[in-house]
Amino acid sequence: MNEELFELLGLTKREITIYRALLSLGPSAIRTVAEKAGINRGTTYDCLKEMQQKGIVTYLPKGKRRLFSAREPEILLELAEERRHSLNSAIDQLKTKVVPELHHLMPDFNTANVSYYEGDSGIEQVLRDILNTVSKQNPKRYSIFSSKPIRKHLYRPFPNFTAQRIQKGIEVKVIAIGDGGEDAELSERKWIKTEGKVDAAYIAVYPPKCAIISLASANYPTAVVIESKEVAAAQKIIFDTLWGLL
Repeated sequence: MNEELFELLGLTKREITIYRALLSLGPSAIRTVAEKAGINRGTTYDCLKEMQQKGIVTYLPKGKRRLFSAREPEILLELAEERRHSLNSAIDQLKTKVVPELHHLMPDFNTANVSYYEGDSGIEQVLRDILNTVSKQNPKRYSIFSSKPIRKHLYRPFPNFTAQRIQKGIEVKVIAIGDGGEDAELSERKWIKTEGKVDAAYIAVYPPKCAIISLASANYPTAVVIESKEVAAAQKIIFDTLWGLL
């Protein structure tokens, strides 16, 4: 039996063991339950009190003793329904009240709005953030400035990025700096011709965020993600204006 399911209902491992013991024993004294469960008597008594409060154990007085019984297993479904109702209520309060109130505590812009990432694992986090953020928007669309030297390194940690983007129905416009780059489904591309060496750089504009990815020495990738409606809006104006001129 999957103990994790019981734990999701707020039952400890000891309580689960005692509940199973009670089901097999029927009405029993504490000593009998403790022996069956393999748990000392004092701990068993404390657990039984908790289980009474949770509604999965009852008792009947018999002289000076108490005989404890496990309630029918269907009680677990009732616990699950109660938890689901409480969780749904908590989610509603978070959406409508708590999260908006917490946002009001934040200044319009501070260092918490800037995140730094390094290495392949960091770049993968940034790419996944682009997909997750844009997939919740309408329309599902973002913009990119991308230079030739970074392209072979960019999707190294996330080779199926483009496939996932297409699967999520996300559109992208790309201004490619330098030759190269491949067209893909749900994408548009325009080029800026350059002469001489071009530095490796990738800028993704996906309001309210901008991601800037570059390569350090030995092709070590680094990234900065700025979350700011104002910065993202300004970058989008620059991108759209340049796009219209190409």
